[in-house]
Amino acid sequence: MKRVFITIIGLLFIGTTAFAQDQKKEEEKGYTFTITKEIPSTPAKDQSRSGTCWSFSGIGLLESELLKAGKGEYDLSEMWIVRNAYMEKAEKYLRYHGSSNFAAGGGFHDITEMIKKYGIVPEEAYKGLNYGETKHNHGEIDKVLEAFCKSLVGQKTLSTAWKTAFNAILDAYFGKMPENFTYKGVNYTPKSFAQSLGLNLDDYVEIGSYTHQPFYKPFIIEIPDNWMMGSIQNVPMDEMIQIIDNAIENGYSIGWGADVSEKGFSWKNAVAIVPDEDKTDLSGTERDRWEKLTAAEKAKSAYSFDGTAKEKTITQEMRQEAFDNYNTTDDHGMVIVGIAKDQNGNKFYKIKNSWGNESKYDGYFFASEAFVKYKTIDFMINKNALSKEMKKKLGY
Repeated sequence: MKRVFITIIGLLFIGTTAFAQDQKKEEEKGYTFTITKEIPSTPAKDQSRSGTCWSFSGIGLLESELLKAGKGEYDLSEMWIVRNAYMEKAEKYLRYHGSSNFAAGGGFHDITEMIKKYGIVPEEAYKGLNYGETKHNHGEIDKVLEAFCKSLVGQKTLSTAWKTAFNAILDAYFGKMPENFTYKGVNYTPKSFAQSLGLNLDDYVEIGSYTHQPFYKPFIIEIPDNWMMGSIQNVPMDEMIQIIDNAIENGYSIGWGADVSEKGFSWKNAVAIVPDEDKTDLSGTERDRWEKLTAAEKAKSAYSFDGTAKEKTITQEMRQEAFDNYNTTDDHGMVIVGIAKDQNGNKFYKIKNSWGNESKYDGYFFASEAFVKYKTIDFMINKNALSKEMKKKLGY
């Protein structure tokens, strides 16, 4: 019996070892990327449990622009933008009697407009963490701010104190805004610091590709988070890709708004593709979606990201249909910082995310050209990155 038992144990050990080796081989499979062009960028940050990707991506774009301009590496405050935007959102919400969008989301133009109006500060001067957390967690904040605004809608007369009260809530959670601060031995106000960066905020434009609006004309993009009613330029899909490629080849990063809620996006594998296979989309948006899944659900949710997936051929009509039927929504903001090729020679874009740097590529991932064609909502770019022909088409 003892020999039989030892034999069984040995077989089990061999089987377990073989299984582990097979698992390791499976894990080692996957995409390998060769960078063909990369733009200097600051390290990936962590929006954590907040719906503020738009601020992280917009600020990330500007930080790359500062590197390109030879200004050095800056860590600018995302929460400075978020806090100022909340006051603007509240005022618009009440002016529209509760009919405009009041939520955590926003757009790229929010960043440039807030800096124009309120200036900007470095992260060290305004972290926006005044509520006992070390990482951003806006669940309570969003509920409190929304409840406050909703309670005022429908009143016959708004008191003169509502803005003071709303600002007090913002102060309690984000902290009081500094009127001046010292950075690297120099004293600044938020506006003088913004001026010291040397960025021309009027140089930044947003671009998308939709057939329900005329091409080469600006239009107000119809997404809930566009509370400022900002306009984007409209171009055909193939020209949209040409603009992105031309910008990267000429050293410009791109603030990229896209939908990452489908199963072709895998944060674990740091890859986003559009497999030529239909499966049910994941629900929800951004990081919370993935974190709420069980291990079994995560296993079922992913495609086999082994570098052999055949992708769909994306058309202008597919883009539009996905936008019209809510399959492509204003889900997440990121920064495109490079172009790469996989082991099969397929084009991918290197993307800077805002979910921290504890990932396969230190907070970055790679999105296929098909994914960018299909799932782009819009993007922000320095108009100086546009070709002469495109500037002419868009009236710049």
